[in-house]
Amino acid sequence: MELEKVVALIQAVSDSALTGFILEEGNLRLELQKVSGSGVQVVEKSGISFSNTEEEAEPVLVKKEIEDEKEEQKESEQKGTPVCSPLVGTFYRAPSEGEAPFVQVGDRVTKGQILGIIEAMKLMNEIESEQDGVVSAILVENGEIVEYGQELFLIR
Repeated sequence: MELEKVVALIQAVSDSALTGFILEEGNLRLELQKVSGSGVQVVEKSGISFSNTEEEAEPVLVKKEIEDEKEEQKESEQKGTPVCSPLVGTFYRAPSEGEAPFVQVGDRVTKGQILGIIEAMKLMNEIESEQDGVVSAILVENGEIVEYGQELFLIR
């Protein structure tokens, strides 16, 4: 995106009643947010930041955001591999009410072991571990509605 277009967007947001604006174009994502005073801050995911105050817009490298993204990625890798829901339905941790859950955090699991059940259209679908490991997190509550692709467990 050309610098002139970015500056024009900054000015438009600054002059409007908007408090924020996000533009996604191809692999570029620009996020504009009003900051205290009359300025607008623009953060580009590639790590370039522009600020528009009374002075000219001047690019500044934003390292903190890039470091935060790397830290989040590192934390997720340390916590484990997600087991995601293959369908939409109601998640259950135990085979029936009053029984012990299939797994708890810290339990060692083997590939193919049942981790939970998702009920969809009165059918019970078993959720199995895709790898050997240890359950490092259970990300949904018993009886919670889950979406397709939603992370249910983390296995490390």
